[in-house]
Amino acid sequence: MSSHAPPDDGFRAFVEQQWAPLVRLAYLLTGDRGYAEDLVQAALEKTHRKWVRVSRMEAPVAYVRRAMVNTATSWRRRRRVSEVPLLATDGPVADPYGSIEHRQQVVAALRTLPTRMRAVLVLRYFGDLSEAEIAETLGCSVGTVKSQASRGLDRLREHLDPAVPPAAGRSAAGSPSVGPPTAVSSTASAEKRTRA
Repeated sequence: MSSHAPPDDGFRAFVEQQWAPLVRLAYLLTGDRGYAEDLVQAALEKTHRKWVRVSRMEAPVAYVRRAMVNTATSWRRRRRVSEVPLLATDGPVADPYGSIEHRQQVVAALRTLPTRMRAVLVLRYFGDLSEAEIAETLGCSVGTVKSQASRGLDRLREHLDPAVPPAAGRSAAGSPSVGPPTAVSSTASAEKRTRA
């Protein structure tokens, strides 16, 4: 073992256990499978260099998620080029969890959001993290998480259904509705089913 490489001490097992959920999260952050895998790899490289310290944390995966969000933000600043289509198919493909077109619309809508806002929504509705866990992961307050989630959901509603007026997030009585737009919640449910 070289002196500049930290010992393994469970890192391989950690990667094997967390790889798939991290790639799913990264895909929702980037909208591209290749970038998603690159993002996870970059975050895991950073984690490996500090594994002795990170492995002692209560939730090492939170460290990796934060590294992913920070790296995605950095990459997004550097990459101002057009992005490739999400999926290309030769013909119709059966999708037991909803239409591929619908999922593409949701991912495309997510990609229009600023990185932090997108990270909040992805971690909350696709990663099933609590507001406190998201705040810890992103290094911000719970109030910031709440406001970013609210604003992000409003922007997704506008993007996914432009015919819906801005007050669509309110019930008939005028009180705010709770939860993500239908498009996000149905896609989140589909993503959860694919994990099982």
